Amino acid sequence: MVPVEEALHRDVFATNSGNLIFSDAAHKILTVPGRTEVVSNGIATDVNAAARINEEYDAFVVPLANAFRPSFEVPLQRLTRLISKLKIPVVVLGVGAQAGLDNDAARLKAMEPTVRGFVSAVLDHSASIGVRGEFTAKYLTDMGFRDIEIIGCPSLFMHGDRLDVEKRAAELTPQSRIAINGSHSAVRYGGLAPIITSTHARYENLCFIGQNLTDARQLHWRDINSSAGRLRTMPTHPDHPMYREGKARVYVDPVTWIDDLKEYDFSFGSRIHGNIAALLAGTPVTVLCGDSRTLELCRYFEIPHRQLNEVPADVDPARLYEEADFGALNGNHRERFDRFMGFLEKNGLENTFTHGDGGEAFDKQLRSLKFPAGVRPWIDADLASLTSRFGWLQQRITELDTNNAQLKRELAKSRALGAKAAAKAAAVIPAPSIYRRARRVVGGPLRRALKPTK
Repeated sequence: MVPVEEALHRDVFATNSGNLIFSDAAHKILTVPGRTEVVSNGIATDVNAAARINEEYDAFVVPLANAFRPSFEVPLQRLTRLISKLKIPVVVLGVGAQAGLDNDAARLKAMEPTVRGFVSAVLDHSASIGVRGEFTAKYLTDMGFRDIEIIGCPSLFMHGDRLDVEKRAAELTPQSRIAINGSHSAVRYGGLAPIITSTHARYENLCFIGQNLTDARQLHWRDINSSAGRLRTMPTHPDHPMYREGKARVYVDPVTWIDDLKEYDFSFGSRIHGNIAALLAGTPVTVLCGDSRTLELCRYFEIPHRQLNEVPADVDPARLYEEADFGALNGNHRERFDRFMGFLEKNGLENTFTHGDGGEAFDKQLRSLKFPAGVRPWIDADLASLTSRFGWLQQRITELDTNNAQLKRELAKSRALGAKAAAKAAAVIPAPSIYRRARRVVGGPLRRALKPTK
């Protein structure tokens, strides 16, 4: 098990733990014992890995979320460069475009060449590209692309064709266990902050479940050294009353996240994968949609939802719970599952439900591992909590001291070699032009070696 401190330091979920839900689902769905092994290439895209990927693997699968957004343009360009160098099939699972609730794609116009390049590169390597919903499909077909299939998100197919979400309580009471979730933008601009406040006043067992890396670092380290640290209305901020009451969590693994949500009566908020985690636990949800990416997924999967800009600040979760209907979500799940399986087959990918053991071996392996509990607010000063945190800090200091000592040795060695080379050049040919050239050749690598210490 990776310690929580190390998980946060390494950012194992790429700034948003919702990524863990659909990536875990993709791993499970595509792992076929004795036939298919799934290997993760990590968070960062290494364009130089193309030759190795071509040599060692049979397909390159890319599970994505809202990748068509301005803030993701540079990573998308890097991914396109990698795909363009591949000679094996490339399959994209559920990519989405992000706009407002009005589904106006105008804000994406500037990055259209990047999106065109990405989609073209993918379709050069596959039969079709899988998108999250109708908005993204229209966005791409309006550009002239045709091989577009709406498949939703692989996360809701983690249990195959089974999805059983039922109301376990006749109604919510002040003692009901309720999970609320939300992004920083929904809290800051979308009207979620007063909803959190009013719900906290009504329900004593309310818990906020965050997803951002900054949320986790605030809970574990009380770290507010970021732009998010100025948002005191987030329950993950140390000044928030829910933080002081220990009513906030961030999970660094889907297993504990989904397991914990099994004990809740209801989940609601603006985070799509936070609510999908609850659905996978069988817990009723209502998604408060704040943009096109959440809205199109809710419409495709028929998840109970409301538009955040139409929800009153004092909305009572009991009312949302009462109005939520899960008949279409459960009843039409098999049809959506079959469509997703057809997409995989069309693109040459076997899956564990059709060709394997239904994920039994995958689940058994996960259950044999120990995963960290959800990250909680640091409101205790007990010896155990101090020992884990300061023990990890001491280890990091030791590692940094070792690395610095090694860098000093390498720097001293490089300086000695540089001085020797310069002296030799000056002794053999004392012409100033050649001497300056020798300094540049040696000096370049020295400056690069020094950069990591800054």
